[in-house]
Amino acid sequence: MQKFSFKINNKDGKSRTGVVSTAHGEIRTPAFMPVGTAATVKAMLPESVKSTGADIILGNTYHLMLRPTAERIANLGGLHKFMNWNAPILTDSGGFQVMSLSQIRKISEEGVQFRSHIDGSKHMLSPERSMEIQHLLGSDITMIFDECTPYPATKEVAEKSMHLSLRWAKRSKDAYKVRSGYGLFGIVQGSVYEDLRKESAQKLQEIGFDGYAIGGLAVGEGQELMFETLDYTTPMLPEDRPRYLMGVGKPDDLVGAVKRGVDMFDCVLPTRSGRNGQAFTSKGAINILNAKYKDDTAALDENCYCPACKNYSRAYIHHLVKSKEILGSMLMTWHNLQYYQNLMAAMRDAIDKGRFEEFENSFKEAYEN
Repeated sequence: MQKFSFKINNKDGKSRTGVVSTAHGEIRTPAFMPVGTAATVKAMLPESVKSTGADIILGNTYHLMLRPTAERIANLGGLHKFMNWNAPILTDSGGFQVMSLSQIRKISEEGVQFRSHIDGSKHMLSPERSMEIQHLLGSDITMIFDECTPYPATKEVAEKSMHLSLRWAKRSKDAYKVRSGYGLFGIVQGSVYEDLRKESAQKLQEIGFDGYAIGGLAVGEGQELMFETLDYTTPMLPEDRPRYLMGVGKPDDLVGAVKRGVDMFDCVLPTRSGRNGQAFTSKGAINILNAKYKDDTAALDENCYCPACKNYSRAYIHHLVKSKEILGSMLMTWHNLQYYQNLMAAMRDAIDKGRFEEFENSFKEAYEN
């Protein structure tokens, strides 16, 4: 079986291209992971997701533990088989959803006790249980269980939260079952405080992980502060491990983060926005619900080769989305995922050719005008 590894191919400034090797295949970096929360990327067949160029998708511990349960998925052959995705899967630990979705929650040293947002049933999610669930799912990349620090947070609150996450990180590592081809990622916390981020990064490296994520960003701090935090956090992480910025983001967020040395991303934005009528294009985002598109015979994006752009007009997609037809969600989602994968491929190409700055400038010019 393929060992879990990360190889850097080329660098241009702080940005880099590489390959993460896993039990279920290789991930070209920088990589964008479409979000398949409940074992499905909404409105997409797995084959359609693959056709956009996605090497990996993200599944969610919280949602899958509640429905249909990790034990049931394991009995049915694991998440890859269950959802017909024979490529890498990363699962987040459930920490964010416990904080944002569950109805009543109580955080203790043990973990988080909460009531399901679906039926009110009581559950306890601890580092050990999160590792168990992700193992049952068969995740290629498992995330440690951490507390998602709210924003804004005082330094005292952020420090307390970060220290709890570090203790949970150690317990996650101890509970994780090592298998060839599978990896465990630590998550750096510390809000927007440089010294806290430094302490978190150093102590996580002492525990030792296969990759390192940057958590607690894209939670309301704004792009400028996010980039400022990345400017000092990314260099604190080991060169020879993948770096993953969680829950990010808009196309210009991705370009700015790749420039600062980030390798992996996930975000619901392309899928959720697609279902709500926003299309990302090479000339910026458009709202297909606008009346000006009802007679527009042009493609969503003349520079895109997805089925939505090749075969349908803006006028038709405007009609579908306005009528709340399922096909509207499908075509818009397909296009947005294709746009994101095209963006990642263009960044990888620019880095390999030593032209990332040139790419960034042309991207900004096209996207902001």
